[in-house]
Amino acid sequence: MPAHADPSALAALAEEVAREAGALLLEGQLRSRSMVSTKTSTTDMVSEMDHASEALIVERLLAARPDDGMLGEEGAERSGTSGVRWVVDPLDGTTNYLYGHPAWAVSIAAEVDGTAVAGSVVDPSHGEAFTAAAGAGAFLNGQPIRPSDADDLASALIATGFAYDSARRARQAAVLTHVLPRVRDIRRYGAASLDLCWVACGRQDGYYEVGLQPWDVAAGAVIAAQSGAMVCAVDGGPPSGPSIMTAAPGLAVALLALLKAAGAAGSL
Repeated sequence: MPAHADPSALAALAEEVAREAGALLLEGQLRSRSMVSTKTSTTDMVSEMDHASEALIVERLLAARPDDGMLGEEGAERSGTSGVRWVVDPLDGTTNYLYGHPAWAVSIAAEVDGTAVAGSVVDPSHGEAFTAAAGAGAFLNGQPIRPSDADDLASALIATGFAYDSARRARQAAVLTHVLPRVRDIRRYGAASLDLCWVACGRQDGYYEVGLQPWDVAAGAVIAAQSGAMVCAVDGGPPSGPSIMTAAPGLAVALLALLKAAGAAGSL
């Protein structure tokens, strides 16, 4: 891999910029909202803080690496010439943010030639920064993390999420009726990046969701994989499409089988 694309350096830059954007968002949460609108549906909200965070991130990343590409949830997009592309969710969990629930994050990943190799997810509400680089492990505030030792589906804590489209939500609810009786319990936090990181550090044993975008999972998937968790799509394929599953190693095969039996892939 070229020296200009060193995963550890990219991860360090991602964390630095994500922390700065997180501080901006945390300060902005104390102010009244001047602009809140919707995107794909009435439940898919976006605020002026989403846009402000993305503008800061793009400015800082391109100041440090002007030849890189960019893909941001709020519209930032450029091809670049370096082979590195940043995939940015400037505010993952906007609904939580607007309602004052402390489950939102800034997510920044770096891809090299189309493969995510580094990422950082910063949770300002709890003062936590999850960071990982390919081949270097995953860390929470500088300390190594690993997934849980769970190996029994019946006693596993599993997280999930739901799409914005009402018809897709109905299909996902049907899947949940198959999953829920077969696990310890279900959690739904509303921020995919955090769900991935919380599997990585053992706060929950597994997570699955359908109907995602690249910026939802790019950084969190790197962190989960580097922690030692299994990461794939809900049908067992590579996590490059609109679905993802991650789980502790001892639980992954059983959770994947359960999701297949529940028809999770059909809830797209």
